[in-house]
Amino acid sequence: MLNEAGAKVHSKSAIEAMDLGDEEDFASMFEASIKEEKGGSLVEGVIVSIKDDEDGVLIDVGKKQEGFLWKSEILDENGELKFKVGDKITVMITGFRNERPGLSYKKAIRGKKVEEFIANYSEENEVLVDGVITGKNKGGYIIEENDIEFFLPKSQAYFKDSNTIIGKKVKAKVIKVDPKTKSIVISRKVLVEADREKRTEIITALLAKDDVTIGVIKKITSYGMFVDVGGVDGLVHYSEISYKGPVNPSSIYKEGEEVEVKAIKYDEEKRHLSLSIKAAMEDPWDDLAEQLEVGDAVKVLVSNIEPYGAFVDLGNDVEGFLHVSEISWDKNIKHPKDYLEVDQEIDVEIVEMDFEKKKLRVSLKQILPKPFEGFIKEHKTGNVVTGKITTITNFGAFVRIGSIEGLLHNEDASWDRSQKCRDLFKEGDEVEVKIVRIDYEKEKISLSKKDLEESPIDVFAKTHKNGDIVMAKIRDKKEFGIFVELEDGVDALIRHEDLGEKKSDDLEIGEEIEAAISFIDTDKNRIRLSVKRVARAKEKAQMDEYNNDERSTLGDVLKDQLNK
Repeated sequence: MLNEAGAKVHSKSAIEAMDLGDEEDFASMFEASIKEEKGGSLVEGVIVSIKDDEDGVLIDVGKKQEGFLWKSEILDENGELKFKVGDKITVMITGFRNERPGLSYKKAIRGKKVEEFIANYSEENEVLVDGVITGKNKGGYIIEENDIEFFLPKSQAYFKDSNTIIGKKVKAKVIKVDPKTKSIVISRKVLVEADREKRTEIITALLAKDDVTIGVIKKITSYGMFVDVGGVDGLVHYSEISYKGPVNPSSIYKEGEEVEVKAIKYDEEKRHLSLSIKAAMEDPWDDLAEQLEVGDAVKVLVSNIEPYGAFVDLGNDVEGFLHVSEISWDKNIKHPKDYLEVDQEIDVEIVEMDFEKKKLRVSLKQILPKPFEGFIKEHKTGNVVTGKITTITNFGAFVRIGSIEGLLHNEDASWDRSQKCRDLFKEGDEVEVKIVRIDYEKEKISLSKKDLEESPIDVFAKTHKNGDIVMAKIRDKKEFGIFVELEDGVDALIRHEDLGEKKSDDLEIGEEIEAAISFIDTDKNRIRLSVKRVARAKEKAQMDEYNNDERSTLGDVLKDQLNK
């Protein structure tokens, strides 16, 4: 049948009857479709009847035949009839029903456009179509542009079919025109393959020359920029823009701007061309080794601040990283913004230079006086100081004394073993502590609060002496002896050799045993007990008591004699 522009195209029934293996034989395809449908020709007729109460118009098309035309096809924009009875009109015979021809005025107009297109077509000139898919069948797709229908075979489509294909725009090339059947065949495949061939030639030349090329920025994204180089789009990843490291391209460039780039990689499987801006520039790291070395102090500009540190600009497209731990000797930095500002000029020391990875680390605190050095000039072991608790952990608390922190371990917080720093203090509390140890090598300070208080052993020593017999509760068993608890929570040790006839294996935790005090060391806060000395201590006590009684008795006798 004829399309709306007058070109003969496939009917659905004709396409379904085709052998897909013969898709390339376009002439046969159209011939087959024509043979299966009657009509399709343009004729000039005369309007013989237009009735207000009917939707159709009767037109004399010759050969004693009157065809039917829908009245809606000859209405203007205002709904008025363009023709009247007796007017001549060119229509297309679209088919027959009960031997009455079906007519179309709109398809006749399109048919004339097809005829004009075919008449003006020349194989010497490339003709491109940029149309919309308006229909599809088993053999291919109907593409429409300017009221002209083109046929795109599936083998020439070069895209996947889908339910949403209708309405999509397609750019293709006219590859066959048949004046006899008034058919126009187009191909998208020809354009795609030609574009790929051209793209491959351009990419191959770019990679082979390894030259700097001028490109135009087409689109800027969060991960980089798409740049047109000679008709081919390549991606400049944000990490390939500057030697400073990944940067936000939108803060430096604008779409449409020209940039110098160099092709660095092509992924044939994904057909992705990778470009680089920094590769088109001189590498500033080449001269850096001669200018700087680890330990040098340099002036830098803070370019970016993150929670984990700051990036600093050394100039000449070189950027260094200042980790948050290298900003200050203060270990309790919450955020670098509390110490630094963007565009602030600071002095830093270079602590690491990795030329292979092009990474440079700097330190701000290394050029600042060390708080530990200032502390040890003013303090020594044994000093009593006042500090503020900054952090409480499971093992103790950190106490700030001036500009440094010391550790108050749980064992040094209280003589009561059950009391931990978490139970005794809260962050922000001021505490008086004693400096019990200074580690000059590791620059650590150990503190004690219990050393400022009277120890339970000191209190115990006031009412007890060596040889006293006491009751002790077994608290723990070790390889070298057992730990026992005396009154007021005082700890003491009984070594295995001091257990006498008793055996450690026969004793239970929580059991009470009788023991004698071997010695009390208040300087080291230690008490030693002995079970085997209990009998000897008891004998001595009884002897002392007996001797005291004997002395008392003899004295009384002598006193009586003297009185007499």
